[in-house]
Formats: sequence, C-alpha cells, structure tokens
Amino acid sequence: MATGKQLIRKFNKVRTLPHVISRLSRLIADNTSSLRDFEEIISMDPALVARLLTVVNSAYFGLITRVDSITRAVALLGMKNLHNIAVTDALKRMFATGSPNSSFSRSRLWMHCAATGICSKMIAERIHSVNGDDAYLCGVLHDIGLVVEDQVVPGQFLQAFNSWVTADTPFTELEREFIGTDHSEIGHLLARDWLLGDEVSTAIRDHHLLSEEILPESMTGILQLSEYIVSRIDMGVKPEIAARLPPLLEEHLQENAEEYQVLTDDLHEEISKAKELYTS
Repeated sequence: MATGKQLIRKFNKVRTLPHVISRLSRLIADNTSSLRDFEEIISMDPALVARLLTVVNSAYFGLITRVDSITRAVALLGMKNLHNIAVTDALKRMFATGSPNSSFSRSRLWMHCAATGICSKMIAERIHSVNGDDAYLCGVLHDIGLVVEDQVVPGQFLQAFNSWVTADTPFTELEREFIGTDHSEIGHLLARDWLLGDEVSTAIRDHHLLSEEILPESMTGILQLSEYIVSRIDMGVKPEIAARLPPLLEEHLQENAEEYQVLTDDLHEEISKAKELYTS
C-alpha cells in the first residue's frame, strides 16, 4: 500500500509540469505581478510560445485579427487564461502515453477532463455569472491522480479499475482498497505542489465527496455538477458509469433544469470549437 505523497514522488521522477507553469502560478498569486512579468517567463520557452500562439489563433477564441506576440495575447486574453492554456498544453502531453491493450484509456480520460473543464467554465459563467477560469482549471485537472496511479502502480490501478462496474461502489473506495490512496487525494497534493490555490486544490480533493455542505455555487459544487453532466453524455472515465451528486446539488439541478439543458445542448459545440486546445 502507498500514500499519495509516495506515489507523487515516484511520478515526479519521470513526469511533472514544466517549471515554467509553477512560475506562472506564482505570478498569478502575486497581486504585484505585471503583464510584462508574465510575458518574460513565457518567452523563455520558445516551444511554449509557438503552441500558445497557435491556440490563441484557433477558432475557439474567434479573434478578428491574428495575434503574433505573447504581449498581445496576454493583453487580449489575460494572464490567468493564458496560464490555463499553458497548463492544458502540458497536461495533454502527460495523458498522451498509455498501454493500448489496457482496459483503461488515457485518451478517453483526457477527453473526459477536457469536457469537464469546459463544462465547469460554462456552469460558472452561465449559471452563477462568475469568471470561469478557475472552474476550467479544476475541471481539466480533477482526475490527474488517475494518470499518476496508472503510471506508478499500473497493476494495482488496473485491479481497481476493472473492479469498478457500478456507480454504487465509489471508485475511490476501490483505489484505497487496492492502492492505499485515491486519485482525489493525489490530485489535491499535486495542485498544492503546483501552487494552484486552495480553492482549486480543495475542489479536486472533494470532487467525489457526497456532502450536504457542498453548495452549487462553490468550486466543488461546480466541478461535481460538471462531471455529472459530462458522464451523462457518454464522456465519463468509464463507459456507462455515471457520476453521482449529493441531494443538494441534485435539487439545484432540478430547480434549474431548463438552463442546464440548454448548457448541455451547447456543450458538444463548445468542445468542438476548442478542439485545438484538447487534441494534439
């Protein structure tokens, strides 16, 4: 049996977020940071600059004129938005490898996380009228612990994954039985290591917690609602196993059924528009 910290130590020997992401996270957390500070750090990684400009000029952002510099990209999209694009770029490379013969699909997991990210942003902005950048980050990162387990303890992870045949048995229970920890705790620890903020790391830790204290407008509530919706359009981590919601979030969903139906109808189109963000 292993602890989350032990698995992360092993994982970091072979895969970790680029150092530039941690530096960008520090800048965002620092109220005295300037756009120039942000630009200088990104410019140190020419490959990242090229990828960011490709994404910024994609159909997803629909900018009228072409952006040809990080300075203009930061001015148009903001530091937090570009930070999230950089995180997304790094994450999709972490998800890129995996055994083609395994019952667990990293490519399916990546699309699940991508869909959850964009759905979380939509819920934050459309339902609660707040900025959705942190909600997006929660969504795209919430299952990173599964990649850690798959890479570091693949045998035990597959035992847990193959034993997961119904939503009535939470996957986190099976992880703790076979591995000794679960992906929510691992993701929480990684988010703290990556300086992504307490609200983000707490939501990742609690995204399977069935508690009456989780409010719909909280980051955890938004993330749980998003994963619930995504799992019901056949974009869950495992086919035919849908996410569960605590009663308060179920009630919120029912009370706002019309708004959430419109959101769900738009979700496929939003993911399609963001294709360059989510695919290699």
